[in-house]
Amino acid sequence: MAILLSYSERDPVPGGCNLEFDLDIDPNIYLEYNFFETTIKFAPANLGYARGVDPPPCDAGTDQDSRWRLQYDVYQYFLPENDLTEEMLLKHLQRMVSVPQVKASALKVVTLTANDKTSVSFSSLPGQGVIYNVIVWDPFLNTSAAYIPAHTYACSFEAGEGSCASLGRVSSKVFFTLFALLGFFICFFGHRFWKTELFFIGFIIMGFFFYILITRLTPIKYDGNLKIFHDDGVFWVTFSCIAILIPVVFMGCLRILNILTCGVIGSYSVVLAIDSYWSTSLSYITLNVLKRALNKDFHRAFTNVPFQTNDFIILAVWGMLAVSGITLQIRRERGRPFFPPHPYKLWKQERERRVTNILDPSYHIPPLRERLYGRLTQIKGLFQKEQPAGERTPLLL
Repeated sequence: MAILLSYSERDPVPGGCNLEFDLDIDPNIYLEYNFFETTIKFAPANLGYARGVDPPPCDAGTDQDSRWRLQYDVYQYFLPENDLTEEMLLKHLQRMVSVPQVKASALKVVTLTANDKTSVSFSSLPGQGVIYNVIVWDPFLNTSAAYIPAHTYACSFEAGEGSCASLGRVSSKVFFTLFALLGFFICFFGHRFWKTELFFIGFIIMGFFFYILITRLTPIKYDGNLKIFHDDGVFWVTFSCIAILIPVVFMGCLRILNILTCGVIGSYSVVLAIDSYWSTSLSYITLNVLKRALNKDFHRAFTNVPFQTNDFIILAVWGMLAVSGITLQIRRERGRPFFPPHPYKLWKQERERRVTNILDPSYHIPPLRERLYGRLTQIKGLFQKEQPAGERTPLLL
């Protein structure tokens, strides 16, 4: 696809001060990605100049009469989800070519000055088409020019299993399907089946931390954009405070807190299962946190995600499941004990009952210490040599 654009001598020249790439004037945006992040790079622009005139020097000075006054607005545009066709890509690429179209259609992510590195990182969204472009702006003349847009799906069209056309392994789909069935049960019955809920929550927490440890400490590899959160210390302190704040707020009504946990987390497991079959941006609620824990460079990535029609549908399903599960459990648990009794209290009550009730057959059972001693004596007897049978010498007195 070729599109011709006209610029005047007042407009800045994208890539006019290229010192890194092959072309003398390189308005291209270079893109690379991995599982965690997608990075775009571009050459600095130069001030505009008339045809046939030598271009202004790129490094003659840093005053307002040089290229150092230029600013770069980085834009991000999401293609429709779950549509990987070439026709759809070409249709939307036309909206990311000229300056007015880019400003009207795309989301401005960040503004860079000439003192910043001409490189920006984003969270990778496998299977989601994204178009990037940069508009260079001359604040002195109030003129702009656009670079050549770049796009990616953060996945390969040539690979077999796990390609853009069929993201996710079969094993992952099976795992998340079983996980969703257990989460569905927890969403509606978790508070009553206390031990099952503890297993479910414990499995999530331990799986999360062990996944991080294994990935960080072994060679195994797996294929809010506030600047303050680009600092790892600030991010993890804020994350921990939010995680602790919610239980503290509900400390006075622990049963409600537990039922809310069952409803929200149990129903969210269904969302994760849907994502393994049909991509949704809601999965990045947890995936971005996991990426932040696994990749030391992920703090610099912008984590914008699309929120389109299928996301609204899945969000409605998530909300419906959560509200239904919470409402059902609150109504069913009304008038019942807040939580199942502690196992130690049950054991203590049973022990007191046996002591006071002489007619109880368990009353005549020997104490635990005597039973253990008797069992050890029996085991010890198995290893003693048997006395030989036959004539014995009588004891002479």
